[in-house]
Amino acid sequence: MTTWGFIGSGNIGSTVARLAIAAGHDVVLSNSRGPETLADLVSELGPHARAATAAEAAAAGDLVVVTIPLKAYRDIPVDELAGKVVIDTMNYCPQRDGQVESLDDGSTTSSELLQAHLPQSHVVKGFNNIFFQHLRDLARPAEPAGSDERSALAIAGDDADAKHTVRVALDALGYDTLDLGPLAEGWRTQPGQPAYGTVYAADESDWAAGARRAGSDEVAGLAMRATREV
Repeated sequence: MTTWGFIGSGNIGSTVARLAIAAGHDVVLSNSRGPETLADLVSELGPHARAATAAEAAAAGDLVVVTIPLKAYRDIPVDELAGKVVIDTMNYCPQRDGQVESLDDGSTTSSELLQAHLPQSHVVKGFNNIFFQHLRDLARPAEPAGSDERSALAIAGDDADAKHTVRVALDALGYDTLDLGPLAEGWRTQPGQPAYGTVYAADESDWAAGARRAGSDEVAGLAMRATREV
């Protein structure tokens, strides 16, 4: 049994936690407001969930999901994540995070910033381009990998073993995996790019209107159409 740690327990974090529990795993949740504020969520998720501080969640997790606003990435505990696989869901939103010159000029990516902050961890970009309701509704854990019923989620990372770990984890949750390559390619599924969000939406103008399957070939094709000014 795998224990998933969560640094951030908002829409994406809580949705991944639900999928992990459904797959038979334990989850340890945290947020910036303290474990007591997660009591209702933990009660809803049941006995395989508990709340903790961010440092405790990082230490407890065999696999740790970071899902907080990018502007707070320097608050993520470092020592507790040493040697661990960290899934980074964060996207750069200047209106929320403030302007970051190295991201604006394309000289780095948000996940590379996190990797620099966590030099002894293995950061893998993932879960960043899908609306939480679509993530919940498109999971097909009973279907085999490559099934026509499965959707694909893109990942990027510099460590092959870490990406394999994430691929196995996503398979257990009910998703195929599209490997974009190194962390430097993670920008291809971020906001404003063709593979961000709408690919999984039944109605591109109303994401809450339902989800549609998007397989590896479709997501890959859209990711390759990504452009940015550098």
